[in-house]
Amino acid sequence: MADTPPEPPPSARELLRQRDYLFFWGSRWTGSFASQIQSVAMGWHMYVLARQTRSVEESAFLVGMIGLAAFLPVFLLTLPAGEAADRYDRRKILLMCLTGEIVSVLTLAVASMNGWASPALLLVVAAFFGASRAFFAPANTALGPMLVPRRLLPRSIAWNSLAWQSAAIAGPAAGGLLIAASPQTAYFAVFALYGLAVFFVASIRKDATPDVNPGSRWQLMKEGLAYVWRQKIVFGAISLDLFAVLLGGATALLPVFARDVLHVGSQGFGVLRAAPAVGATLVGLWLAAKPLHGRAGLFMFGGVATFGAATIVFGLSQSMWLSVGALAVLGGADMLSVYVRQTLVQLVTPDAMRGRVAAVSSVFIGASNELGEFESGVVARLLGPVGAAIFGGVGAMVVTGLWARLFPDLRRADRLE
Repeated sequence: MADTPPEPPPSARELLRQRDYLFFWGSRWTGSFASQIQSVAMGWHMYVLARQTRSVEESAFLVGMIGLAAFLPVFLLTLPAGEAADRYDRRKILLMCLTGEIVSVLTLAVASMNGWASPALLLVVAAFFGASRAFFAPANTALGPMLVPRRLLPRSIAWNSLAWQSAAIAGPAAGGLLIAASPQTAYFAVFALYGLAVFFVASIRKDATPDVNPGSRWQLMKEGLAYVWRQKIVFGAISLDLFAVLLGGATALLPVFARDVLHVGSQGFGVLRAAPAVGATLVGLWLAAKPLHGRAGLFMFGGVATFGAATIVFGLSQSMWLSVGALAVLGGADMLSVYVRQTLVQLVTPDAMRGRVAAVSSVFIGASNELGEFESGVVARLLGPVGAAIFGGVGAMVVTGLWARLFPDLRRADRLE
């Protein structure tokens, strides 16, 4: 008897027929677009305010402090946020978090319009924004797989990443144009986008309440931590992202490079901020059309190593266009590694655990991004911005080699099924 031919992979059209997923994707895009503009505006606003009375190095340090202020609430609230995402309606959690983000950006808009803005206020708002994102990230990550059949999960993850990356192309460029008009213009635009994200989330009809495992809240939180530790592929994947991006967070210094290294101003800053997302979107489109069929672990490690090498090129560059090219390569490499990591984690994690695992993952991601900004600011204070970028790129490459040796199962991961 002839062997049954393998079932063909699901098409993108099948994914686009999932109504609730389309609203989820729309909320992901608009929310990401808004947060990108807000990030650009806050970083530039902080640097401009600081440069009125401080040196380049001191101002770069304050830009990095925004990342630390946003990360601390994520770190402190991670376990309860993950447990909440595995207990309560994930859609309602997203709506409450978006409301918190609306409050934070309205505060910045009003303060900027009335001349009350200061570095201290920006740090306070960053902390409040971080508290909202602490609950948003695990609920958002756990909600997506509830809205599609399991066979569509790898493709939906690629499209989820594409939503974020495509918004990250438009966001920095739009942010550069908006802050050229005024900071409050950028903040009011972000307010409108968050409102649209609220509409999309509210339009999702599917019951988003997970099946709750028995046990106290503390037991469930400990169970989530234990699961991540036992699953070495999960732990290795998210910790690789933590340390590689923590060291290679040169994008946090883009306001410094735009104004005082490359001398391209706010509009050039927007182009630099958009460049990583351009590369990431191109890779994301490729992955959405042709998901990886083998050697996933090697692709992930190769992506992180390329990320580190591109960071070094960016740090050494004195040319605007070479810097843009290096940042585009950096973003594409990061997209590849993130796609593999997210797909592996989602596939091996049962739905009842997704909120807690996503919360732990969000701490690692938050540490890599926000603490990466802080690390870059501190190193820039000691070595200058160019030295900080080179230091981070070398560190990311060293971590890649070390993790490939420490986590052989992750390195040998093959098919994303």
